[in-house]
Amino acid sequence: MSSQSQPLGSLAIQAPSLSPQIVHISPEICMDLSLFKSVIREYRALDDTVNMRLNRTAAFIADQERLSTKRSKTSIEEQACSRLWQELVANWSRRKQLIHFCVGVIDDSSTKLQQGVSEDSAPSPSAVRKARAEQYSREVKRDQLHKELSIETIVKQRSMNAFKSRCKYFRPPGTDDEARKLWDAASS
Repeated sequence: MSSQSQPLGSLAIQAPSLSPQIVHISPEICMDLSLFKSVIREYRALDDTVNMRLNRTAAFIADQERLSTKRSKTSIEEQACSRLWQELVANWSRRKQLIHFCVGVIDDSSTKLQQGVSEDSAPSPSAVRKARAEQYSREVKRDQLHKELSIETIVKQRSMNAFKSRCKYFRPPGTDDEARKLWDAASS
């Protein structure tokens, strides 16, 4: 994820599609809550700017249409909605994978920590206190990660409401089962 300022104009439309930065999630990111939240915050930036991105995407497509010799059969609004929908679904999927991966990492590390303490035949009192403190720390991280799942539901719903208010006639393609499930879940 880049820390530079957000590009403006048509570059902002092209940036996610042309050169996405791939963040390789490691257990270290999961164990560092501030780093994890920073990554999630960057992934949620798209959801925070649905209306602006629709405006920019529509302007970009209109500009492409103006310069093109071949006209599209679909309206600029339909194209903009379709493009943003694809980005939203892909982004939601990546965040879901990230959160579930980190929940698994924290759960595994807690299990290993508990096994390590119980397998030690005569743990010293200081080792037991240290293990309990570490276990408590991991429980706090696990609770935070589970809260992120609840926050994710709220963020998606807010994005869907903004998206639907601007793309009233959009329906996801029937060929994309995952997108259809998200659409149906948000519509109910």
